[in-house]
Amino acid sequence: MSGVLLAIDIGNTNVSLGLFDDGGTPRELLEHWRLGTHRDRTSDELVISMRSLFENAEIDRDRVTDVIISSVVPPLLPIWERVSTKLFERPPMIVGPGIRTGMQVRYENPREVGADRIVNAVAAYELMGGPVIAVDFGTATTFDCVSSAGDYLGGAIFPGIMVSMEALFDRAAMLHRIEIQRPKSVIGKTTTQSLQSGLLYGYAGMVDAMVDRIRGELGEARVIATGGLAHRIAGESTTIERVEPFLTLEGLCILFEKNRPQRGAKPPGEGVR
Repeated sequence: MSGVLLAIDIGNTNVSLGLFDDGGTPRELLEHWRLGTHRDRTSDELVISMRSLFENAEIDRDRVTDVIISSVVPPLLPIWERVSTKLFERPPMIVGPGIRTGMQVRYENPREVGADRIVNAVAAYELMGGPVIAVDFGTATTFDCVSSAGDYLGGAIFPGIMVSMEALFDRAAMLHRIEIQRPKSVIGKTTTQSLQSGLLYGYAGMVDAMVDRIRGELGEARVIATGGLAHRIAGESTTIERVEPFLTLEGLCILFEKNRPQRGAKPPGEGVR
């Protein structure tokens, strides 16, 4: 029975996990989960949650031969490292300084770039070539740009849809929380429809405008999107041509293959922050 790679992406809102089979090229995504990002949970609590996930999926934890983690929440990284050691008896590979990406990072200070942005860029270039723009609809909406030569150039950061919605409702007493879906018309006839129009069409318009501006500097780049609301926004966007819900997990899998350690060797990135 082939081994399994566990990829873990620790975001500000959710922790995404994916199990990849080592039986073929490319690896097959066997299972995926999403946990809420809670900064007060201990490694023991997370171990219990992880055991339940494996049991419910009827997957033997002993099949996990490797673990790779990226994180934009620094306090949670050592907690998840302990989870890896307790559950799988092995330290994880950490996406950070020292890990090989095969991509030159052209940021003025490469240490400022969130690990998830580099992971997305690596996956986008692997899937679509370059130039390419990866748009991630997460806590923040991020645009990450890769040149035709495969260099990470930087990008843009915009408040995420849910963050914007929560901020609006906190400040406007007459407005209420809504489900983000396509309204009957752009011109809303109710408050709910007006909010849906603004959030859905407004964000789609923002994405298209940003892509047009980026293409003015980068050239005719292709556009790939990921994140929880990617499909909704892509349906109204004229520039997004592909949606990959598991782009970040796929990127972690690609990075693991680029840094696959020899048995007994210290994984790249381990101990480097």
